[in-house]
Amino acid sequence: MTEPLNTGSHDLPVTEELAAFMRTGWGRQGAAGVSARPIAPWAAKRRAALAQRFPGERLVIPAGTLKVRSNDCDYRFRPHSAYSYLTGANESDDVLVIEPSGEAVLYVRPRAPREEGQEFYRDRRYGEFWAGPRPDLAEAAELYQLDCAHIRELDLTGPARVLRGVDASVDARVPRGDGDAELESFLSEMRLVKDEWELGELQGAVDATARGFEDVVRALPQALGHPRGERYLEGVFGLRSRLEGNAVGYDSIVASGAHACVLHWIRNDGALDAGDLLLMDAGVESDTLYTADVTRTIPMSGRFSAVQRQAYELVYEAQTAAIATLRPGARFRDFHLAAMRVICDGLRDWGLFKQSTDELMETGLYRRYTLCSSGHMLGLDVHDCAKSRAEVYLDGVLEEGYVLTVEPGLYLQPDDLTLPEELRGIGVRIEDDLVVTADGATLMSSALPRHPDEIESWMGALL
Repeated sequence: MTEPLNTGSHDLPVTEELAAFMRTGWGRQGAAGVSARPIAPWAAKRRAALAQRFPGERLVIPAGTLKVRSNDCDYRFRPHSAYSYLTGANESDDVLVIEPSGEAVLYVRPRAPREEGQEFYRDRRYGEFWAGPRPDLAEAAELYQLDCAHIRELDLTGPARVLRGVDASVDARVPRGDGDAELESFLSEMRLVKDEWELGELQGAVDATARGFEDVVRALPQALGHPRGERYLEGVFGLRSRLEGNAVGYDSIVASGAHACVLHWIRNDGALDAGDLLLMDAGVESDTLYTADVTRTIPMSGRFSAVQRQAYELVYEAQTAAIATLRPGARFRDFHLAAMRVICDGLRDWGLFKQSTDELMETGLYRRYTLCSSGHMLGLDVHDCAKSRAEVYLDGVLEEGYVLTVEPGLYLQPDDLTLPEELRGIGVRIEDDLVVTADGATLMSSALPRHPDEIESWMGALL
């Protein structure tokens, strides 16, 4: 049965004569010399570990489908992170199946042969002339080092655990089972410890991100004169992300002045003032979909004012205390608590509270000025491993190979009458990416300065 074409509004009628003409006269399809992707042996180990966790069961992990942005325009496709982790593939609508025997089969939608039908030149979603070529079955098998079959051959009858909420057509064909949630949790938890290949990809993303922040500082003089200076800098970083990676790993936060007090300020439509701080939270996503996540708060004049330095130094000391707690066996929550104790001490020194630090930690009153937690796991998702059980992640302990962010902040709202006027409207966050090692943690983002004196020297050299 021939699937209907996704022709959209740009399609024109095709005569029988044109259809026949389009089926002939083409040279060899596909790129010569397709070779296995570097991730292939690592993905094979992960699939084996997954099969071992659920022996004798059928496991179904879809890539995901194209999603409409508006009318007949789709978002750029990105596969589900669990699917990418297990295959290294990145085409939409494909499905990985691990059989009860442990054998893995990747069901793919290969590019349409030109001698068969009209998809290749008429289908706006999947046609080669519209969306670019997809690998054929032989190429897919070589790329991913997996047995591959046409998606038409996918038989979803019988019991299976399914990663749900990724592909509605797959969900509809397999009755929901009690074991689906367990599969989802394990797919998240197995990514907590990064292997050697992943650490290399993450370090590459972090290094590219550091170069993107340097680009932003160099662009400040031009951006300061633009009515949408925040968006100017967003574009500068976005260029680096597309040149060195797949894209940004998440919408960049480019927050000037009081906008920095909005945790997820992604409108990025404000002007810049040289007397203000700029909080920028951004990360390059690698071509293999691993993302960095770094925040720097910098004085757009190149020098911190006294009150800006006061706020910045408190966050710096909090982050330094948090980083010092990172080691195997430490509780995941320890670094946040260490940072918050420093914040409480500082707020008391500023005269904002009379209670003891212990009392503030117990009541949580300090959270008026900090709002959120101080870090998360990092990897294929910016908030990686989020479906893990609490006892394994949030209430668990750190292990060697964990990659996480440490990002305490102060968000002093511009209309907060509990604050001295000079502090209102200042937002500061410092965020770095770290990997837990055998005896502590390594700062992956060390190419970017943290200390305020280093920030000023760094900016002075770039401007």
